[in-house]
Formats: sequence, C-alpha cells, structure tokens
Amino acid sequence: MQEIKELNNLLSKYVDQGYFPGIQWQINCNNNIYEGKYGFNNIESQKPVLDDSIYRIWSMTKPIVAVAALQLIEEKKINLQDKITEYLPEFNDLTVMVKENGSVKDIEKIINYPTIEDLLLHTAGFSYNFLADPVGKEYDRLCLFSSDDTTLESEIKILSKAPLLFQPKASWRYSVSMDVLARIIEIVLGDSLQNVLTKKIFEPLYMKDTAFTVPIKNHERVMTSYEFDPVKMNLSELISDPQKIGNFGYPADVLSYARGGHGLFSSLKDYSIFAKMLHSGKSDDGNQIIGKDILKLISTNFLDKKYFPIEIAAIGLVKDENYVNGLEAYGWGLGCRTLLDPSKQNNLGSVGEFGWAGAASTFFLVDNSKNLSATIMTQVLFGNPDLQREFYQYIYSNF
Repeated sequence: MQEIKELNNLLSKYVDQGYFPGIQWQINCNNNIYEGKYGFNNIESQKPVLDDSIYRIWSMTKPIVAVAALQLIEEKKINLQDKITEYLPEFNDLTVMVKENGSVKDIEKIINYPTIEDLLLHTAGFSYNFLADPVGKEYDRLCLFSSDDTTLESEIKILSKAPLLFQPKASWRYSVSMDVLARIIEIVLGDSLQNVLTKKIFEPLYMKDTAFTVPIKNHERVMTSYEFDPVKMNLSELISDPQKIGNFGYPADVLSYARGGHGLFSSLKDYSIFAKMLHSGKSDDGNQIIGKDILKLISTNFLDKKYFPIEIAAIGLVKDENYVNGLEAYGWGLGCRTLLDPSKQNNLGSVGEFGWAGAASTFFLVDNSKNLSATIMTQVLFGNPDLQREFYQYIYSNF
C-alpha cells in the first residue's frame, strides 16, 4: 500500500472546510495500490476514519445487482429482451402517463412492456421519489420504499400500481428499475437477493463487509451519515437511523431488508475489490465471477442519440451559472454510466471509462485502458460534488 500525500492534502480540505466528516479513498493502477484516509467516522465523538470503516453505498448497490443480472444472462436463465411481465404478472395492467408533465390520472395503455434491457438502461419508464416529476410524487403518495421492514416483493407490488412516466424506450430516466430487476433475480433463482449476491459475488470475491445488514458488533465501524446545510455551511443535520432520503429507509439490522437500487453497506476494501474485478471478471486468486465478454456490456453504450444528453433532474435542482450536468459526456451501459466524449469534461478521462456514485457522495470508476480502478468513500447526502471532480481530475492528471 502506498499513500499519496499530495492527494490526501487535496481532499482533506473538504473535511477541514466542513463539507464532509471524513474521507477514505483507494486507487489501483497496474496492481499498485494507493490509498489514504482523513477525518472522522463521527464528528461529535471525534472518532477517526478507520481502515475498515463501513459505509451506506446507496446507488453503488446498482452495479453489483447489474453484475448478478448479467451472470443470469450468461447462464441463459434470463434474456435481455424478456418482458418484465414474464416474471412479474402484477405489471400486466401497467399504464403510461399521456404527458410527462401532466397528471398521473391522465393515462394511456402501454404499447410494449419494459424488458430486462430497459431495466438495466433506465429506459423502462419508471422514475424516482426524489425526481421532479409526477410519477416520483405518486411513489411518495404510495409510500414506495418508505418502510425499513418490508420485503422487496411487497415494494414491487406497490410500484406496479403507479403509471410509467413514458412509454418504454421513449426516453431515459434514472429510476427504481434496478429494484424491479432485483426482484426478478429473486424469482428466477428462488432465493433472497442477499443470498444470491453473497453466493455469486461477495463470497467468491472475499467481500466480507458487504451486505444489506451490519452485525451489531460492527455497528461502531459504520460512518455516521450527514446532510450538508447550505445555509449554515456545515454538517449540522445528523441523519437518524434508519436513514431517510425522501421516503427511503436504510436500516442496518433488518434481516428481511433488501433493495436493488440502494441498501447495501460496504467498505473501501470490499468495493475496491469489486471495482477491480470489473476489469477481467475474475478475483485476484482466479475465481471466475463473470465472463469477460458479457462483462463488456457494462461499459458499452447502449443508448442512441435521441436520449442525449442524459441527466438526473432532482427536486430542487437549480440550473444557474454554476450548474454542471455530470452526465453530459456519458452514455449508459448495462448497469453503469460510460464515457463517450472526454472533450465535454475538459478532456479528462478515457473513452469507455465507467462507474457510478451513491447519494451519500461515494464514487467509483474503472478504466480498462489504464488497468485502473478507483473508489472514494464518505457519508454526506448530496455532498459537495467538487470532491468527486477533484478526485477524478487528480487521477487523470497523474495516472
């Protein structure tokens, strides 16, 4: 392990200025590992970031579930063009909004049901509670994902009662589609999502701290999560446990809890192992997790020009002179954003670089052209995006 003092100094200012409680990062380039940490697991107690701190990774759950789905495609247990109704008959009566900015009561019949591919690409027509559209508000009305003790099965049945925002394949919308996919995985394998991920990904990769629950003995290792107060300019609002973002519960100790779009806990070490695996499909000791050919589908753009630019328009998003669409240069593969045009982000990055982030400011990337993967962990909901940008810029200026 090597420490890069320059990068630690660069990132530590975000802790010193009050934007984040603590930060932990790792870069793996040509099997050389560089890592560092700074700050606190909990500000109030001044408990420092641990080597094995555990984090709520939010949407960085999605690429893991995507790999599980691709494994089933490789095993010919599901197909990309399978309609979701083949596995989830509760969606047989699915309807679609006539206008995206209209009323959820103004609906029409669906033309073609969403497919497995649509779920992976976010072209199915689903939305998210925190997005600025009528369907997201309908999810809140239905209390979708609001509980921390419901099963994935029951949540998907609730989801089936809401209309789609648009006809499948008509547009792109970041969404709960990975939760639908996760439920399909459970049905196909006849097992819980936790058990599936443990058997097919976590155990073969020796990811010992990644799960939907955290043992009581490890609770003290979980970094406390915060929200940044833009008025007071500090981390003044501590988020309670179970945590909420909009209507999303995120418990640490409910055994029945599992989601496809968020919900996992992980450590820097564990997620860095997963990110490195995405180069070859193998663990360090040669365990074949997934074939390299099908793995390429994660970093291969599947969207045509009509979808561009893709963008996540959250409630409260202000598009002023400081606004930057972080997805302007990207397309979407089967599970991750993938870089298409580095010129749209100051010529940083390599075509085909891929990865994703979590709502609490976690982030990872994989660049096969450089044999490089990188992960950064912290816990601030919708934290200062400059942290991720500076981390990314440092990587592509120095590796």
